[in-house]
Amino acid sequence: MSVRDRVIKIIALQAVLEVEDVSGDQTLEDLGIDSLGLVESIFAIEEEFGIEVPFNANEPERSDFDISSVDAIARAVEALLKDHLG
Repeated sequence: MSVRDRVIKIIALQAVLEVEDVSGDQTLEDLGIDSLGLVESIFAIEEEFGIEVPFNANEPERSDFDISSVDAIARAVEALLKDHLG
């Protein structure tokens, strides 16, 4: 399963949706995920991939982690994995 597919699965779970109902161009807001759901999604991503996501829930606009869309999150996770694995 690709990184993108795994991220979509996590986000679908948080949004209480089927995986096929989540598309890459959707925002978390589009999917009904609020700030608490965002934090839970970040924790789930960290656990799934064994990485630390540089995201501060108190100041999301100052984060280097792009949460603008599902695809943006997947790309950000891929970049973190690349950095993590060297």
